[in-house]
Amino acid sequence: MLTSMDSTSVPPLTVIVGDEELLVDRAVAEVVAAVRATDPEVDVHDLMPSQVSAGKLVEVTSPSLFGDRRVVVLRSAQDLTKEPAGVITDYVKDPVDDVVLVLVHAGGAKGKALLQAALQAGAHRIDCAKPTKASERIAFIKGEFDRAGRKITADAAQALLDAVGTDLREIAAACTQLIADTEGRVDAEAVARYHRGKAEASGFTVADRAVEGRLAEALEQLRWSLAVGMAPVLITSALASAVRGLAVVVQSSRGLSESELAKQAKVPPWKLRTLRQQARGWTPRGVAQAMRVVAETDALVKGAGRDPAYALERAVIEIVAARGRR
Repeated sequence: MLTSMDSTSVPPLTVIVGDEELLVDRAVAEVVAAVRATDPEVDVHDLMPSQVSAGKLVEVTSPSLFGDRRVVVLRSAQDLTKEPAGVITDYVKDPVDDVVLVLVHAGGAKGKALLQAALQAGAHRIDCAKPTKASERIAFIKGEFDRAGRKITADAAQALLDAVGTDLREIAAACTQLIADTEGRVDAEAVARYHRGKAEASGFTVADRAVEGRLAEALEQLRWSLAVGMAPVLITSALASAVRGLAVVVQSSRGLSESELAKQAKVPPWKLRTLRQQARGWTPRGVAQAMRVVAETDALVKGAGRDPAYALERAVIEIVAARGRR
């Protein structure tokens, strides 16, 4: 469960535990935003285990010669190999003042020693477990409306869940659209009227063209979608889904079956061929950059920025540029 964090109370160590990507991304964005509130120029390093060595981690967690503040986000910390994990285990015992370290851990048995070391060192813990029951997803929907100062009826929340499915990003995007397009308490009739799925389909078209490196077509689709009134959050959600699929294919371990790979990518097995085609030309570094772009754009579209259309256009350009990055 996320807890509020302001710029005066950012701890030097934060552990985000769980496997729900939306909640994890929100928790990371909350920490970064809290630091940026006092230091807009803070240097943010958002890293995956495949990108780091022991030397790289020593570099980014060492004191700055000029006192510059840094945020170091280490995702999938449970996948660190022995030497990098050792660097972080030693670091959490004596963190430096100008570095805010955020460890993202799936919460299972893998890499548990590192998780325990950080918690024993006094790390602030944020739990981001994936909702597994319908009642938990209903509670999430109501929470989204509460955050916006709005209410949704029980039958409307159930109707929304039935229409969208179990993916939390899609649920959150649909909630944001309803909040933007309605007034007062949202009922089942409003859900039926505003949730059609057409916007999501064209959002995925924008995302597909972007990850395929087809910039002109992606921008054309984006501008058309916004012109006909598509909610920007749906486009962001589609971009996030496309980049997540790329990450699974590009960084997948050899020996995984088709069904296992499809499960990780959260797509039906028949769509793997499309994902593999889209993944051509992508590198782990490029995918990591695209993931950072999507996370930043999500925050901008949901209120951190003044112009969602500009944020989305920049995101498409940067995602296309990340393709082929070495």
